[in-house]
Amino acid sequence: MRRAYEKGEASVVRARRRTTRSQPEPPPAPAEPEPNGGFEPPTEVHQSTSSRDDADVPHGLRIAAAWSWRLIVIGAVGWAMLKLIGTVRIVIIPLLIALLLSALLAPAVGWLLRARFPRSLATGLVLVGGLAGVVGTLTLVVNEFVAGVPELSRNATKGVQQIQDWLKTGPLHMSDNQFDRYIEQGQRWIDENTQALTSGALSTATTLFEVLTGAVLVLFAMFFFLRDGRRIWRFLVRLLPVAARWRVDDAGQASWNTLVSYVRATVLVAFIDAVGIGIFLVIFEVPFALPLAALVFLGAFIPIVGATLSGAVAVLVALVDSGWVTALIILGAVVGVQQVEGHILQPLIMGRAVAIHPLAVIIAIAAGSVLAGIVGMLVAVPLIAVLNTAVRRLAGRRTPEVPPDAVVVASKTP
Repeated sequence: MRRAYEKGEASVVRARRRTTRSQPEPPPAPAEPEPNGGFEPPTEVHQSTSSRDDADVPHGLRIAAAWSWRLIVIGAVGWAMLKLIGTVRIVIIPLLIALLLSALLAPAVGWLLRARFPRSLATGLVLVGGLAGVVGTLTLVVNEFVAGVPELSRNATKGVQQIQDWLKTGPLHMSDNQFDRYIEQGQRWIDENTQALTSGALSTATTLFEVLTGAVLVLFAMFFFLRDGRRIWRFLVRLLPVAARWRVDDAGQASWNTLVSYVRATVLVAFIDAVGIGIFLVIFEVPFALPLAALVFLGAFIPIVGATLSGAVAVLVALVDSGWVTALIILGAVVGVQQVEGHILQPLIMGRAVAIHPLAVIIAIAAGSVLAGIVGMLVAVPLIAVLNTAVRRLAGRRTPEVPPDAVVVASKTP
């Protein structure tokens, strides 16, 4: 039985082998085509690139190019805005001055409104009171200036004679012929430039007309800024997309508070500068003490530079009127007041209002003087302060609080 079983198993194995040999071999599977025609696979494209060309450009070069064209666009827009502002500067400058004065007088309007005065009446009273103060101060300054001109002219003549004597007897040892030659050259220059001076007078008349027109615009703009400023701001905010209104409104409110604080601090610092220098002018009997103090007050609205230049005028008047000893004393007073302002008043008062680096202040004043002269120097620093606050608020991504008078409307979904 065992032999029969082994013999049968061997026959089954042989039969299976014959069946396997008789079946045809299956055709070979077609070769899969190689991608890209046998070339190397493409480089993986980064998510920040949009094409193969971008992927082949170095990353640093792509970043530099992206920054470059964006800066070019920003520069072109800025240049266009400056050209537009330069074209309509006769309107823009009065509006900026009116905005600064409105920030100065806004607290007074708020006090009258809290005292239950009508809004128009409160605005009118503050505006008339401010104009009365300005006109009264200008009247005192002009009267003192007119009264002191004759004496200053006599002292100026003596001063010029002293300068001539010093030029002759001093280290320069200038002779009479040399002095007369310089006088003749100055007279010749005046004669040659008479036409230019006349055209300058005509341009001065045009400038005077522009100043009067701007003053009227400042008064009207101040009245409506003080009375309807919040309403005007809300109208401008409603022109923006809904998603941006809250953030822009919050940044605008913070910027206005910064401007009010800046103007208050500047007025306080300017008043302290004017009083400090004016006291020395009165003690040493320098003429035009009140006009010079007023000039120092106005000059202090231009930080760092203004009070120094106006103080230099006071030193020059003291030199012409009272001699070099009094001039040195006034110079020491001006320097001392400037040191007190720079190390005590500015950090204590102005530092709480706005936090701007002195280098930014100097650059802003220089750029303002190039673009718009004295007015540009006046508005440059508050403009930088307002922009600084607005940018910080917008970049902070803080959700503003919902005002108490906001109305929330809920709609039922069908």
